[in-house]
Amino acid sequence: MLGRDHHDVSGADSPFRETANIKDGSNIMADMSVQCFAGNAARGMSLVALHNGGGVGIGKAINGGFGMVLDGSERVDEILRSAILWDVMGGVARRSWARNTNAMKTVKEFNINHSQEYKITEPYLVNERLLNDII
Repeated sequence: MLGRDHHDVSGADSPFRETANIKDGSNIMADMSVQCFAGNAARGMSLVALHNGGGVGIGKAINGGFGMVLDGSERVDEILRSAILWDVMGGVARRSWARNTNAMKTVKEFNINHSQEYKITEPYLVNERLLNDII
């Protein structure tokens, strides 16, 4: 059995810890954990969990986790290849959409290196000067 209850990339949302560096105002949302949970369920993980709490306490974090029974089959290997990538890159994508510079660079490189299989939507950055002129 391979399992994870939550981690800082995409499996946990807490403005007190994991999503504190998301500066677009949505750091209080539980979108990463829910998407992580749903994506792992859709990909066929043996066990998926969406739960509350964690190191910051009940009501202050939402966590998405998984468990996978490892039986050595090609089917399970394919589930792991897909789900682990989804599990990690979901959090990187979320931070990219919040305009975190390092995450945007990582997503751009990911899209180049995985262009045949995957595509993460990159944020469109507005021209700050144009925006200031309009406002």
